[in-house]
Amino acid sequence: MSAPPSTVIQPRHHTPPSELNKQQDLTLHHTNSNDYKPSLCLRIRERVVKIEEEASRHRKNENDNEKRELVFKEDGQEYAQVIKMLGNGRLEAKCFDGPLRLAHIRGKLRKKVWINQGDIILLSLREYQDGKGDVLMKYSADEARSLKAYGELPENAKINETDTYADEGNEGIGFEFDEERSGSDESDVDIEDI
Repeated sequence: MSAPPSTVIQPRHHTPPSELNKQQDLTLHHTNSNDYKPSLCLRIRERVVKIEEEASRHRKNENDNEKRELVFKEDGQEYAQVIKMLGNGRLEAKCFDGPLRLAHIRGKLRKKVWINQGDIILLSLREYQDGKGDVLMKYSADEARSLKAYGELPENAKINETDTYADEGNEGIGFEFDEERSGSDESDVDIEDI
């Protein structure tokens, strides 16, 4: 059984887009009216998709520079500064009311708001666990300075600094060097003796 000559179907060979040349840019498709019409080539389609992707990237961060309303703490909330990132959406924060608390980054902020060591955050305190809390929001450096100006944050709060709450009394302690040793003792050691 053979098809009429006007509807003969030719096998199409697939060539990857990288191997297309200028002659293959316009592909011809057979229609019922025996007319051949050029269709949109693969390269043009790829270019349109690329332009749309670039436009979406530009729109992605358009709200970053807008100023938002400053949020103050309420009952059951406390300002804190991030001391250490623990991973898995958890961090260690020093609350400005005194204690060190383990905080959990809630799902709304995960992968959207990046929290780093030294950032000022707003914690929701847990009534049933005093040592734990949940991160409600992260303040930008400008917002943290505004909170400090309003008197919400204490004067000793360090903004934009990673060495937060260093032990003031123990700044010199860390390593003790034995000054009785001299450099000549080390040169007397023979490698064969080791």
